[in-house]
Amino acid sequence: MRLDKYLKVSRIIKRRTVANDACDASHVTVNGRPAKASYDVKEGDIIEVTFGERTLKVRVKDVKEHTLKAEAASLYEIL
Repeated sequence: MRLDKYLKVSRIIKRRTVANDACDASHVTVNGRPAKASYDVKEGDIIEVTFGERTLKVRVKDVKEHTLKAEAASLYEIL
């Protein structure tokens, strides 16, 4: 699954266009490297998203095309 779609489905970022813009602006890294929105997310990847001064670091536990809002947090674990 594409990185921008994963960020939206897991609800780390609310909209796919915002996730796409964050990737273009190098605010998102995967396994320590800046990642494009088209990066293919796999289980075990470590994604780091910078929101202004705050940084969120998560490990991908599962990759699903669709998920309910209540189950979205089960797709990753916060490090």
